Amino acid sequence: MVPEGIVLGHKVSSKGIEVDRAKIEIIEKLPIPINVKAMRSFLGHVGFYRRFIKNFSKIAKPLSNLLVVDNPFIFDDNCKHAFETLKNKLTTVPIITLADWGLPFELMCDSSDLAIGVVLGQRKDKLHHVIYYASKVLNEAQILHHHRKRTLGNCICI
Repeated sequence: MVPEGIVLGHKVSSKGIEVDRAKIEIIEKLPIPINVKAMRSFLGHVGFYRRFIKNFSKIAKPLSNLLVVDNPFIFDDNCKHAFETLKNKLTTVPIITLADWGLPFELMCDSSDLAIGVVLGQRKDKLHHVIYYASKVLNEAQILHHHRKRTLGNCICI
């Protein structure tokens, strides 16, 4: 086996999985999307890396809202912040470690009125190492259901 390699745009080595550094300069220079087509293209690209970005759906929500039919394309300060945050996360993403099947796994969950998120990780040498991130923006029905469950003190799984 080779010491490291590029697989589907990710650098894979004994240290773990990280974004290919060759692509970072391109991402840093991306201009602000000026229309729906450009926004769809940007979100499609960063969406491929969503597993590396904690709370991706929550961060991308203002940008996703620009794709809603009959919504005017108004790139406001919230959109600019989301755009810059995603670009920054893509260029400074921490290394995702490989699972160590000899250690116990930890699953951490969190939710808000807009989204839910989960992190799968393990503790090695008293430090938490991330194996996988996942997040989801809730639709209106899920938000209502989530709010009812939180009011009653139950857990929600989607």
